[in-house]
Formats: sequence, C-alpha cells, structure tokens
Amino acid sequence: MQLQPNKKIYFLSDFHLGAPNYESSLVREKKVVAFLDSIKKDAAEIFIVGDIFDFWYEYKTVVPKGYTRLLGKLAELTDTGIPVHFFIGNHDMWMRGYFEKELNIPVYTEPKTFEWNNRTFYIGHGDGLGPGDHGYKFLKKVFRNPACQWLFGLLHPRLGMGVANYFSRKSRAKTGSGDAIFLGEDKEWLVIYSREILAKEHFDYFIFGHRHLPLDISLNKNSRYINLGDWITYFTYAVFDGNTVALKKWEA
Repeated sequence: MQLQPNKKIYFLSDFHLGAPNYESSLVREKKVVAFLDSIKKDAAEIFIVGDIFDFWYEYKTVVPKGYTRLLGKLAELTDTGIPVHFFIGNHDMWMRGYFEKELNIPVYTEPKTFEWNNRTFYIGHGDGLGPGDHGYKFLKKVFRNPACQWLFGLLHPRLGMGVANYFSRKSRAKTGSGDAIFLGEDKEWLVIYSREILAKEHFDYFIFGHRHLPLDISLNKNSRYINLGDWITYFTYAVFDGNTVALKKWEA
C-alpha cells in the first residue's frame, strides 16, 4: 500500500484508562482525545497497540462504564473514513465484538504484519513474547481460554468488575516502576524476540507497546525496534511519514 502525499501512519499505546482513579484517568483520557483530534487532518491510519483500559470485559449486553470521550472520538475517526486498528493488551484482552460492531475497529489478538511504501512492519502489544516470564505466559493462556472467559461472564458485573479491578491494582503494585527501567539491549525481551524474528524474515520496523518505556533501537542497519512508551508518564507515539518512523512526545 502506498501512502498518499502528506499522509501519515500513527502508533500509540498503553493509556490504562481507569487507573489509578477516575480523576487522573479522566485527565489522561482528555489528552489522548486531544491528540487524536490533532492528527485527524493527516492520519491515513491509526494503530492503538494495546492496554487502552486498565481492565475491560464485555458481557453480552454490558460493557464497562465510562470512557465516553475516547470511544466517541474513535467512532468519529472511523465514521470519517480513517481506519483505526487495535491490538489487545494484557489488561484489555477480553474483547468480544464491541469495538468491531460499534466502532468499526478491527481487533487483533496476536502480532500482525503490514506494509506501506515498501516498508514492512511487525506490530503487536508485546506481552508474553520473547524469553522467560513463564508464569505470565501460563496465565495468558488461561485468561484467553474461551471456557474461562465464559465462566467469568457468569459473575454479575458488579462482582466481576470489582474482582478484576482488584487484581489489576495488585498487578500494578507488584510491577511498580519496573517497566520504566531499561534492561539493556541484550536483556530487553522484546529486542531479543525481534532479533529472533529478524533471523527468519526481514522487517524494517518492529513496533510494540507494553514496556511503558519509549525505545528506538537499531537491530541492524536496515531494521529498528520501537517501543511506544505510554500515556501515563511519557505521552509518546510513533509516526510513519512514508519514509521513516519517528518516536515523538506529544505536547498539548
């Protein structure tokens, strides 16, 4: 696919709306909405690469309360013909058709490849990829199991959302500020994973979220790994202008 002149592809991730409380979440939500509004004039496509919400579960006829500003802005973008893509993260993996039906946004559960202007992209949230973290990889299989999701859906939303938000807070407290620490190229698991993929197939760009740390690392002279950071501390995003990808910080 060739980008039209003066059009761009935007990538952002990790808003974690809902955390740690309504007031601070609302401030972040308004910033994300303002950013999306600012790019609609030149956006060819927009990729949200996971963890929009700190927790999300779609019951058959119930979705979590709130986030109306962001959901409305996403609907506006797709209604005007700007494609928006969403990759589920580890905090909002329980999607069951709401985004596709109500917002016309495709939802991806695994990394996916794209190509524009003869540049190849490997895009995914990043959780559970690379070496180690076997405990989470096991939990991920459990959480994505259709039977487990169905059983959770039997809980009344008041109880189910309460339990889920409790464990989400516990997970955040356990992780602390660890996501903000650069481990070094030889220990960054998504860098290791990208190099393993690169040994089998060339991609110009590997774009991930999840780490909450903006990173731009050369894998070789023709390939780069980019982590998008977050919209809690850094307010960073990546943009492809048809020639190259740049990692930027948004200022209102």
